[in-house]
Amino acid sequence: MRKYGIKTSQINNLMLKTSQKKKARYFIPVFLSAGIIIYTLFLVIPILDSIKLSFYDSEGLYTTDFVGLGNYIKLFTEFPYKDRFFNALSNTIKFFLMVTLIQNVCGFLVAVLVTRKFKGNTIIRRLSFLPTTLSVLVVGFLFKLILNPTWGVFDRVLEGIGLGFLIKPWLGTTATALPVLAVAISWQWIGEAILFYTAGIDSINEDILEAAKIDGAGILSEIRHIILPSIMPIVGIVTILIYIGDFTQFDIVYAMTTTRGNPLYGTDLLGSLFYRVTFQTGERGGWGMGMGSAVAAVMVVIVFIGVLFYLRIFRMKGAEKE
Repeated sequence: MRKYGIKTSQINNLMLKTSQKKKARYFIPVFLSAGIIIYTLFLVIPILDSIKLSFYDSEGLYTTDFVGLGNYIKLFTEFPYKDRFFNALSNTIKFFLMVTLIQNVCGFLVAVLVTRKFKGNTIIRRLSFLPTTLSVLVVGFLFKLILNPTWGVFDRVLEGIGLGFLIKPWLGTTATALPVLAVAISWQWIGEAILFYTAGIDSINEDILEAAKIDGAGILSEIRHIILPSIMPIVGIVTILIYIGDFTQFDIVYAMTTTRGNPLYGTDLLGSLFYRVTFQTGERGGWGMGMGSAVAAVMVVIVFIGVLFYLRIFRMKGAEKE
């Protein structure tokens, strides 16, 4: 080998590295196996089983006859199934849009604030994540106390500042109940958005920000031309997390407006609809396990399409940059 200028030691090192890479390939499935098994047992199998149950008629929690697509036909075409489903879908879309706007805008603004250098910014960072550590049921209970028409703090504050004419039963009217739920869940999870945006802003090269300041760029110009373009992928991540959470949301409805989505199904989301029609009796709005599984299957499809759309957009933007 010496006449080709290659030493034996170099060949041995090359063969050793190749062997190590081959061994690493065999170990990767072994290391992933535990997560794959848990994921399959607790997510994939239940989803597949739910889809299977959606093809059967049912009495309560027990399935009976195979009906094929009968449950889906009833869900999309027959009263009251169609009305309740499309009402819940419409409410969920509105809920998602409101939460997305609140969390993204407020989360971004707070993130910009806490990444400025001033006394107390570290404390604000830590306090902003505090609501995220609370249970959704606790958050719902707190907001019900705050908005209580008899002793609620919010109405007393409105009276104190001369805006008593705005007082209304916030959870008792269809015009305000759903936005109140959106505010409550946004307040709880805004710390997550702040965390993501803060990390994104902190990762921006300080030299670029300093150069912009030297050139006379104000805070608005800095946000528009430097910060926002740099963290757009994070905006997508925060939005898709909100999307997945809101289209499967149940807890906040249960905590604040019961599983019937009061008032008049004005806060009924897909998650609360699924729970009510699957696990409650017919007198309380239940449709049986088969119809409930059909609702769950449609929810899975909606979430899957949304995530797929996001990944498609993300890949297209990545290809444009390359």
